[in-house]
Amino acid sequence: MAVLCWFLSAGVYIAAKWAAPEMPSWALCFWRLSLACLILLPIVHRHHGAMLALIRTRATEVVMIGAIGLTLCQGMIFTGLNYTNATTAGIIMALSPIMTMVLARFVLGEPLGPAKALGAALALIGMVVIVARGDLSMLLRLQFNPGELWIVGSALCWGLYTVLLRRSKFGIELLPMVVLLLGAGALAALPFYLWEMTSGARMSLHADGLLALAYVAGPGGALMYYLYNRSVESLGASRASMLLYLQTVFVAVLAYLILGERLHDFDLAGAAFIVAGIVLATVVKPKVRAEPA
Repeated sequence: MAVLCWFLSAGVYIAAKWAAPEMPSWALCFWRLSLACLILLPIVHRHHGAMLALIRTRATEVVMIGAIGLTLCQGMIFTGLNYTNATTAGIIMALSPIMTMVLARFVLGEPLGPAKALGAALALIGMVVIVARGDLSMLLRLQFNPGELWIVGSALCWGLYTVLLRRSKFGIELLPMVVLLLGAGALAALPFYLWEMTSGARMSLHADGLLALAYVAGPGGALMYYLYNRSVESLGASRASMLLYLQTVFVAVLAYLILGERLHDFDLAGAAFIVAGIVLATVVKPKVRAEPA
């Protein structure tokens, strides 16, 4: 279930890139969140009472977290895909667990440790290599591709969302909480969607756009979230989240097969630093000294 979840999630990058000429970024974000929420809402009908009680007592907090983790995160990805390819976006999003560790140190006071700190530094170098496209002169002139910067912002939002959700401890089961956050995210996306329409961006959906929207709302939306929550129940949050790195591989493979994208040298170099950072931060464990008897 976890592997299928991240495979379907990778398909969202491909569908968003495919539908970009027909569907503006924030329109895709709004309709994905809205439709996924409506699809999942009947599945959590037994929890509607607890969900309504939570809305009455902590609505502002739910909307804020949904806006950061679902509205801004997804809207930034979809916007970034207008300027960069899906493969690069997938590699950069692999940074989000590292960003979560760093943010957890400052927001939750969780220890970082030397291995995690070094891993975060290596992953950061990898991100800079990709954003600068392997050209040091671009870095010195501060000339970056806006697409990669949007994706970096999305990874940061996902890390902050994860930390805030962990701190909030809403006290209801994971799937109904996700449905609430999807609804909150759709509500937060509505002003961006309306602004997009007033600025002249319009949907002109044909076959490609309709198929892409159906995918990101159904298999890549409602079903993906459902599978993720089931995998968390079976594997635990840490093990299920670790499989997120499969998404990067799936994005690269699907982008090659469907979009005809190729990996660049700077993608490979940046990915090498990111992988090294991930290994240091998540695999290497600090040694525990045995206390004298």
